[in-house]
Amino acid sequence: MQVTRNGAPVLVEGEPIRRGATLPKFTLTDAHGAYYTTAMMLGTPALISVVPDINTRVCSISTKKFNQDVDQFPGINFYTISTNPVGEQQNWCAAEGVQKMQLLSDSEGSFGRAMGLFIPTSNVLVRSIFIIDGKGEIRYEEIIGEQTDEPDYDAALSFLETHFHD
Repeated sequence: MQVTRNGAPVLVEGEPIRRGATLPKFTLTDAHGAYYTTAMMLGTPALISVVPDINTRVCSISTKKFNQDVDQFPGINFYTISTNPVGEQQNWCAAEGVQKMQLLSDSEGSFGRAMGLFIPTSNVLVRSIFIIDGKGEIRYEEIIGEQTDEPDYDAALSFLETHFHD
């Protein structure tokens, strides 16, 4: 698959997983430095926001936007995943006041490779949004073709509202 960054083509390793598929096996790192596996995401519906670098403008905007929306969706987990090391994610959360979303680090590329979202030339992930049900089935996906664009927040949140809101 290929996406663009500032109009320039960027090669992605593999093909992204699509709606209807089940989350593959991967291992991430949580804010405490502990492993966080696919199995730990199961049991509760979740919105997964995948960002290339938490320290960039669009990634920061989208993470803060979803952080503001968490309270509207009790019973839904909200995650942001990037390849930034845990320390960088913690520093960013502290500086930006983000406390409701769980940031997970894919510094080893396990998630990115399993999901077909890894960009090897820059060691980052393709900006994308996934919504999974409690069994890990991908019910919604948005792969952002131009990586400097923001995701369609309204579409993702409307999907949550329609399919998972009490």
